[in-house]
Amino acid sequence: QAVLTQPPSVSGAPGQRVTISCTGIGAGFEVHWYQHLPGTAPKRLISGDGRRPSGVPDRFSASKSGTSASLVITGLQPEDEADYYCQSYDDRLRSYVFFGGWTKVTVRGVVFGGGTKLTVL
Repeated sequence: QAVLTQPPSVSGAPGQRVTISCTGIGAGFEVHWYQHLPGTAPKRLISGDGRRPSGVPDRFSASKSGTSASLVITGLQPEDEADYYCQSYDDRLRSYVFFGGWTKVTVRGVVFGGGTKLTVL
């Protein structure tokens, strides 16, 4: 059974470039990348063919070489602070789906408040 490995966290200042690695990918497997913001469902950032779904900024890109893949965020923005994970599967078999552990991306120097819930009456 494949085991994907990601770093638990990466950080960078606004405007910097950060890279998240994903290792342990089997031969012939594609890799997808997801972003998970608190309180929302995980969102696919990049498909195995390298395409970004509509609405995903082009500062997100990905590459794969051998058993390793990388997600690159160029020009880090405060809203990029989130959890990221890789997903790999064998497109030929349509089977054997594995997820790497989360990688937490922290944007240094950016402080968020605890949030305020707005209720519309």
